[in-house]
Amino acid sequence: MDALLLKKVALFEGLTHSQLHRVAAIARPRGYEAGACLFREGEVGKEMFILLEGKVRISQQVPGMGEEALAILEKGQYFGEMSVIEDIPRSADAFAHTACTLWVIEREQLDQLMFTDKDLAYVLLWSFVRTLSVRLRESNEKMKTFLALSRF
Repeated sequence: MDALLLKKVALFEGLTHSQLHRVAAIARPRGYEAGACLFREGEVGKEMFILLEGKVRISQQVPGMGEEALAILEKGQYFGEMSVIEDIPRSADAFAHTACTLWVIEREQLDQLMFTDKDLAYVLLWSFVRTLSVRLRESNEKMKTFLALSRF
């Protein structure tokens, strides 16, 4: 994988050229056709994804309503990172919304890389924290809207 492309991904902002090359060395390309399932809610994940081309839909099944799209992700965005942070089941489904190409980074390889480069680990973990903070705020806003609408 090209380290210069990684530099454009928010998760990797702040990494040195050398660190970007080390991350690139553990990332593997993977392609999906439109509609393909990348993973399902409840599965234990062992990898995260970076969207190179196309779109990915993150969704959950809502009883009595079916699939509810939580987000449509585009080029440069990443997802599945919670599974590389901790060994817990996935919290949503991911589908190829269009044909897409992803970079896949496995937890074991990322763990090893962060273990051997503490500066890289520091930058990545703070990036994860910022991402989770933004997503929590967005969820809070959606919940506030939902609660306001449920009063009518």
